[in-house]
Amino acid sequence: MNILFFGPNGSGKGTQGAILKEKYSIAHIESGAIFRENISNGTELGAKAKGYIDKGDLVPDEITIPMILDRLKRDDCKGGWLLDGFPRNKNQAIKLDESLKAAGIALDIVIELQLDREIAKNRIMGRRLCANDNNHPNNIFIDAIKPDGDKCRVCGGDLTKRDDDQDEEAINKRHNIYYDANEGTLASSYYFKDLAEKDGSVKYITLDGAPGVQDVTAELVSKL
Repeated sequence: MNILFFGPNGSGKGTQGAILKEKYSIAHIESGAIFRENISNGTELGAKAKGYIDKGDLVPDEITIPMILDRLKRDDCKGGWLLDGFPRNKNQAIKLDESLKAAGIALDIVIELQLDREIAKNRIMGRRLCANDNNHPNNIFIDAIKPDGDKCRVCGGDLTKRDDDQDEEAINKRHNIYYDANEGTLASSYYFKDLAEKDGSVKYITLDGAPGVQDVTAELVSKL
């Protein structure tokens, strides 16, 4: 089972991806990790990508997509993979689709995790980190995991905020890209939705990201 996973920052996409990885024993591939790995390993593509990144420029698709294809051809992807974080616009979606087909790599399922933009922003800004264990879930905007004042709901430890979680301007910038249905990430997701409706070459699944983690997981598994 080969999957593309779309969802805005704050939707719980990473959490659901990790659950799918464990449940179905598939590789969870995050596009940013592909860049970091190629750069740290000194690959030819990594060196080219670093040149753009160091200048603050976007890495061209002709570098990014070969990196992704190389990653998807590795042994740990033979039993299936879940790609998260790419494509981010319609043109990238078209090029990725063409490249996968040319490489003989099947794309089976596209998942769109839907969440209201304001809720997504609140979830990011509401996250709190426990001093004893960052994996203890605490969020002031989610009733199920709302902390007890400024103390962790799990262990009572002190809570802190991540600076980038409180950068509303940066959050809005990322969400502007994601929620743009004409040129942004949603446009790339809808490209595959159109393919699903046109010829059924891929299965397109939509999920409501508003409920709790377990409820979203249950809906997702039922639709796979």
